[in-house]
Amino acid sequence: MNYRIEKDTMGEVQVPSEKYWAAQTERSRNNFKIGEPASMPKEIIEAFAYLKKGAAFANCNLGVLSEEKRDAIAQVCEEILEGKLEDNFPLVIWQTGSGTQSNMNVNEVIANRAQVLSGRKIGEDPFIKANDDVNKSQSSNDTFPTAMHIAAYKIIIETTIPGIEQLRDTLQLKSEAFKEVVKIGRTHLMDATPLTLGQELSGYVSQLNHGLKALKNTLDHLSELALGGTAVGTGLNTPKGYDIKVAEYIADFTKLPFKTAENKFEALAAHDAMVETHGALKQLAVSLNKIANDIRMMASGPRSGIGEILIPENEPGSSIMPGKVNPTQCEALTMVCAQVMGNDVAITVGATQGHYELNVFKPMIAANFLQSARLIGDACVSFNEHCAKGIEPNYNRIKELVGNSLMLVTALNTKIGYYKAAEIAQTAHKNGTTLKEEAVRLGYVSAEDFDAWVKPEDMV
Repeated sequence: MNYRIEKDTMGEVQVPSEKYWAAQTERSRNNFKIGEPASMPKEIIEAFAYLKKGAAFANCNLGVLSEEKRDAIAQVCEEILEGKLEDNFPLVIWQTGSGTQSNMNVNEVIANRAQVLSGRKIGEDPFIKANDDVNKSQSSNDTFPTAMHIAAYKIIIETTIPGIEQLRDTLQLKSEAFKEVVKIGRTHLMDATPLTLGQELSGYVSQLNHGLKALKNTLDHLSELALGGTAVGTGLNTPKGYDIKVAEYIADFTKLPFKTAENKFEALAAHDAMVETHGALKQLAVSLNKIANDIRMMASGPRSGIGEILIPENEPGSSIMPGKVNPTQCEALTMVCAQVMGNDVAITVGATQGHYELNVFKPMIAANFLQSARLIGDACVSFNEHCAKGIEPNYNRIKELVGNSLMLVTALNTKIGYYKAAEIAQTAHKNGTTLKEEAVRLGYVSAEDFDAWVKPEDMV
């Protein structure tokens, strides 16, 4: 491999000749060989492209950057967004907690790529400088949290919410389709009074609707951008009006309602918005875990379990047991939920590390957030396509279990009283007989009255 010499304030360093990064990126590559290839998420790099382009336009609009340099920076940012420079962002998550090195990685790539696009060679008299031009009116301390919010907002809107809504809509349709299918209810995993399969599924729909509402309610805080706060939140070295102007440009480029943060000191030192939004993701993970587990148990069997519903048979389930099929989509979804809950702990701990004017766990918070948001969106789509859409009642098994349940005796409470009804159920359980047989034998109810009063369809 061929190398060239790049310089920064700490001296010279060798950099691969075919790459656009420079000295600070190379130092980070060498100093943080941790968890490779745990690279900085591509969503963060794309967010940096939006904010660097926005900064260039704002700086030009405010008279501190030439149109020529603005357009050159913007051209490289577009290349980044098109995925043309992906192999020029090699840094890992586990670096400085401010994300300074990733900010400089982007600055260096933009500057050197612009140098080449202008017909010059890297290392010649710089056309655009990484710190003075690409990073103008900025600090890593306000660019990285801005990238975090851009990336987080975009993935929630583009991936997470659509995935949840797909699953929610399917469960709503199933709830309506199965509203007349009477099945036995269960509390404490034990038989309870009947309900319909549609009613049971409606509970899942309600959970997802509440989760979606909570998630959407966090987006206003997440739309606030730190850019313009520079080093500690005061806005040192920015032209007047820059923070508002740059947020307007980013909103225009992303087509999302970003705005400048009301308080830049909070935006740099705390990540409450990320905690708040991820808290809603955790809430959804809790809901999805319950939904997947219920479906898994209702489909258990197929002959020696509950077996009340049928779910799609997608792939062989065992390398030794022929014909075995497992609820793999339920397993995948619940594993995703476990990961999201774990990520929430990491984000919570990370957000406590805002000492004075700067939180120093930014890359870890961002990486965990983005993983959770993508996992939930993708897992909901997968579960919807390969499980939920194919759910069907197992009518014969449902009828068998309803008819065999001792808890139907609850319908007699208002007729003969709780204690006599309990005696009927306990005796039937002990003797292995039916409720009707014991009710009649004990003399508490006639056969005709039992048939008239104990109707599962009237108990829902």
